[in-house]
Amino acid sequence: MTYPQITVFTDSYLPTINGVTYTVRNWRDRWLERGGRMAVVFPNAPGYDPRVGEHAVRSVPFPWYDGYRLGWPRVPASHDLSRADVVHTHTPFGLGLAAQRLARRADVPLVASYHTPTAEYARYLLPSDRLRSVEGLARRGALAYERRFYDRADVVLAPSETTRRYVRESIGISTPVRVVPMGVDLERFRPVDTSAFRDRHGLDRDTPLIGYTGRHGHEKRLEDLLDAVAGAADRTDTPLESATLVLAGDGPARPSLERRAAALDFDVRFLGFLDRSELPAFYSMLDVFAFPSPVETQGLVALEAIACGTPVVGVDAGALAETVSGGETGYHYRAGDLTGFRRVLERALDERSELASQCLERRESIGLERSVDRLRDAYASVSGR
Repeated sequence: MTYPQITVFTDSYLPTINGVTYTVRNWRDRWLERGGRMAVVFPNAPGYDPRVGEHAVRSVPFPWYDGYRLGWPRVPASHDLSRADVVHTHTPFGLGLAAQRLARRADVPLVASYHTPTAEYARYLLPSDRLRSVEGLARRGALAYERRFYDRADVVLAPSETTRRYVRESIGISTPVRVVPMGVDLERFRPVDTSAFRDRHGLDRDTPLIGYTGRHGHEKRLEDLLDAVAGAADRTDTPLESATLVLAGDGPARPSLERRAAALDFDVRFLGFLDRSELPAFYSMLDVFAFPSPVETQGLVALEAIACGTPVVGVDAGALAETVSGGETGYHYRAGDLTGFRRVLERALDERSELASQCLERRESIGLERSVDRLRDAYASVSGR
């Protein structure tokens, strides 16, 4: 099978740590393994890992979202980029505009992935109460911009069916939308021995563990998790009574979360940033992975946890309503219902063994290879190859 040459543009790339950066790198690596070529254009930042076919451009920090950079909207001068059969952008901003420019210049199809519901982030990105008073205006502006940008693509890729509906119905995009999940690297994310990880972080083998890893952003609503487990502190008839809450990762919300945790009568541990190689052990040691974020377009960390045999309790909002199969790979709770959140955490702890078995049965369906197959089909739908 012939694989077309792809030029990818992204405003988020390693060493920045998030689902988009890992997805771009994983898709690129698998594409190369299959004999294709995929060049990546991304914002220059200290510490990035240069490889053949990677092109860094000038960038500036995004003022309201720590760790995110905006690439200068230009196409690097490179013979490699100009030979693209398809241009694929993972951003509507910065380098997304450069992707549009290259696709027009080379007269090739433009594929655009939808990763972030910008309008839903408005309340978390506006830095002051004064600016938050114009949240409605910011939301409408974001939706209008996204509609214009994505309607100029030949096909839009959404990581979940939930996100596909949001793109079509809430934003009003008329371009065809295909579902291409991010996919989990099943070679890396699988059940592993956790003894060394537990010892390194001082986590008792007999203590039930509830955890989360990822960005500590205000949009992730991690304070809801702290408040939910705090409600079990005075009870003696719950599996949460003796549990420990383990939070890995970092971000702008961490200081306020640590202050909140210090006031609780509940064991909360902050592990900080974990290297990707440590994540399989982190997921595998947890009894339940908790994910209260209502703004996910898929929730890659939830799928990684499931691939390691760990059930997920997630908010019944955004793509987590789809990513977590209620009663099979975990449970949902209604957004804002902290009592309900606590109850399903307790239920997942009680049913941990059965749920874990069902998570492992789902592994093949969420694997990276299936996602790359869908990606190939999406490219073929617009390139004719």
